[in-house]
Amino acid sequence: MGTLLPLMLVAACEGRPKTETTAPETHRSSGPSLIVLDLSDGAPEVASGSLLALAKHQGTFDQLVERIGEIGKDRDAKGVFVRFGDVSLGLARAAEIGEALEAIRQNGKPVYCHGNGFTNATLYAAARSCSKIYLSPAGEVEAIGIAAEILYLHKLLADELHVNIDILQVGKFKGAEEPLTRDGPSDEARASLVGTLVSMREAWIAGIRGARGDVASAAVEDGPYAPLRAKALKLVDEIGYEDEAREEARKAAGAVRDEVRFGKGAAADDDVGDIVRILAGDEASAPIALVRAVGSISMGHDSSLVGSSDGITEHALARVLARLEKDDSVRAVVLRIDSPGGSALASDLLWHRLMRLRAKKPLVVSIGEMAASGGYYLASAGQVIFAEPGSIVGSMGVVGGKLAFGRSLNQIGVHAETFPANPQPTAGARAAYASMFTEWDDATRARVLESMTAVYDLFLSRVAEGRGSSVDKIAPFAEGRIFSGSQGREHGLIDEIGGLSAAITKARELAKLPADAEVEAVGAPRGIWAALGGVASREAPLSESAARLAAAELPTEALEQAFGRLAPEVSRFAMALMPLAEGERALTVVPFAFVVR
Repeated sequence: MGTLLPLMLVAACEGRPKTETTAPETHRSSGPSLIVLDLSDGAPEVASGSLLALAKHQGTFDQLVERIGEIGKDRDAKGVFVRFGDVSLGLARAAEIGEALEAIRQNGKPVYCHGNGFTNATLYAAARSCSKIYLSPAGEVEAIGIAAEILYLHKLLADELHVNIDILQVGKFKGAEEPLTRDGPSDEARASLVGTLVSMREAWIAGIRGARGDVASAAVEDGPYAPLRAKALKLVDEIGYEDEAREEARKAAGAVRDEVRFGKGAAADDDVGDIVRILAGDEASAPIALVRAVGSISMGHDSSLVGSSDGITEHALARVLARLEKDDSVRAVVLRIDSPGGSALASDLLWHRLMRLRAKKPLVVSIGEMAASGGYYLASAGQVIFAEPGSIVGSMGVVGGKLAFGRSLNQIGVHAETFPANPQPTAGARAAYASMFTEWDDATRARVLESMTAVYDLFLSRVAEGRGSSVDKIAPFAEGRIFSGSQGREHGLIDEIGGLSAAITKARELAKLPADAEVEAVGAPRGIWAALGGVASREAPLSESAARLAAAELPTEALEQAFGRLAPEVSRFAMALMPLAEGERALTVVPFAFVVR
């Protein structure tokens, strides 16, 4: 239980805004039903811990996977309607959604999909899964091919702003310092990135070709397309509005009612349970615990009362892992990772915790969009590792250093002077090692590189131990190289191609549990509940009265979300570099700020 504090929450007076629907919504009643999955607000790996996010009823990716899994067992469920809206998804999550819904369709239940627009990833999901794909009359299919774009800031920082850039790397393919130290990529960095993108492209095109034929697969890199052109190229089947598509889905399924299982309008839990869960959190009670490790990796930071920064903190996740290790009612753990890495220290401490957990019960890892560098450091502790073909894995290398602004300040008449206590000539440079004004001398730079090399050697030895291999076998795929999930399997970095549902099935198997053994998501408290001392929470949409109670806190989180939408990929990877600002000099972080969609 969380700590109980004398806190009074005031419920908002206004009622919850009504959700627009095209038919009366009923939940889990009898009769032939059309199951509605509303993905228009996305399906993030974790929901924000703020009260605002809870009030919005945003479901998480694991909840979506669970809802899809229930459809095949529901005799009243006669068909599925998927509302994509204009959502953007990562390619790995899109692949799993498509695969799961494809199984529903192949079992004889029609799956109809509608989008206001489709991206590379959502088109892939729809192509794999849908009996019919509808596109809004004013919509667009952005089938434009897969690419990555990187900004190089060296000229701005060094030539224009006069910043001294002291960034070092271990691993010739790492390339993490190149956006700061070069005006373009090295041959090694280019080869690493392009090789990964080529592998992801092959899987993406093959999936569309298998579902929509040669005409569609030949067109997926030459968009964007207006609706009529997209239909002529067999990228979509029909042009129409959502209500029209939904009515056709209802007819095809022979359904007499709609039942929303995910997204806006989905059934809510009971009020009392919601409020207790909000204020305290609940312990894992299921035999399989799902732990989500999402975002950059750091040692830890304070949570605020108005939300929390996304990320993996050693302080919080280590407590969760320690509790699961001791909890005999938890028979297996599935670790879902989506991380570009971050602090080398935090990564190693968490790896140790994961190996302790693995010694007592099965630990299966599911990789989402990415488990790179520090993210892969954690993943390597799994007994079995799953990833999608479009996931990004590897990036085993170390980067570190600092930016020194002494020269920049000199340009405006400000000078920083170091006064070392040691009179030796080199003492000042070493004592100013962490200074943001003084650049490193050669001796200090050599000492930093020596420490980073030790971290790199440790990284490889940890991966080798986790994978039951040797450093000699791991080393050829290290030095900062990144790989797609398909390449990772070829090189022995992962074990199986598959998503979260496949990882859960494997966990049940390893723990010798029945096929329907319950899974419960557990994790560190987020936002206000972390500040109040909560322990673990099971995330689910809030009921109406609990949502009104949660609406007491809004403005700061809304601003944070609005800012994050300006450059979500860049801000996510920038957070992975934050340990440098906190005094760490060695990071295990992926070299490129990009997400493939």
